[in-house]
Amino acid sequence: MKIAITASKPDLSSPVDPRFGRCPYFIIIDPDTMEFEANENTNLYGASGVGIQSAQFVANKEVKALLTGSCGPNAFQTLQAAGIEVITGVQGTVQEAATLYKEKNLKSTPQANVSPHFGMGTETGTGTGQGMGGGMGQGMGMGRGMGMGRGMGQGMGMGRGMAPGGAGTPPFSPNSPSIPPEDEVKTLQQQTEYLQQQMNNITKRIEELKKMK
Repeated sequence: MKIAITASKPDLSSPVDPRFGRCPYFIIIDPDTMEFEANENTNLYGASGVGIQSAQFVANKEVKALLTGSCGPNAFQTLQAAGIEVITGVQGTVQEAATLYKEKNLKSTPQANVSPHFGMGTETGTGTGQGMGGGMGQGMGMGRGMGMGRGMGQGMGMGRGMAPGGAGTPPFSPNSPSIPPEDEVKTLQQQTEYLQQQMNNITKRIEELKKMK
């Protein structure tokens, strides 16, 4: 039996990435043996339809279930049509998530828990992405609130179709569908962790650039 888990890094110690369509990696794992393969998500920087494309990729891996933090309606419907169980709100490492699934401590999600474009970070903002994007490939295009663009910011907060950096999470939209408070708390906690990680990366890069002067 194989399941798919969204991950920030290509190993079992990686945190479960809270996004589905725009996660950096899909780890296909057998919860019984912990044998796994890490697949880079080629849809990460796609302009549109990444949820459906990622769902088709997962379906082609013939997995029984998908474990992730959030899943939009288009991807959710595609996964369900392929007979794949969807479990959202998953936290911890990939290995911990696989163990929880094996021990039947995770429950299926009845419906999508975020809006269709969750993770795109396309909010109009006041960013400075162009200034830093050329130097470090991680512009700071500030989305309307927390979203920080990457690379192509140019003041619009669009980055490369992502919110905070490589492993970050996008901000909640006020138009997002209502989700249980406990699930929202988990996702917001994940957002905080990844924003802190992104700020650490930016600070580190600033120090590196200073040394190059």
